[in-house]
Amino acid sequence: MDNTIKCAEACVNGCILGDRCPNKTYAEGTSKFISNTSLDQMLEIAEEAVNKKRMASPKWVIPELPK
Repeated sequence: MDNTIKCAEACVNGCILGDRCPNKTYAEGTSKFISNTSLDQMLEIAEEAVNKKRMASPKWVIPELPK
């Protein structure tokens, strides 16, 4: 198998590369975070992120006009 797959699409039901997965270190860190962090702490983190986005000034995207 090729290591240049799009994991978000190909690995929806689980990693298809197994030990050759280039994102294995991220998965280990994520598992550690989930097992060491309470649900209440995760909800607080999420709430802080939402509040931060709400308080940020809007970012306008000006489309290019046709010539």
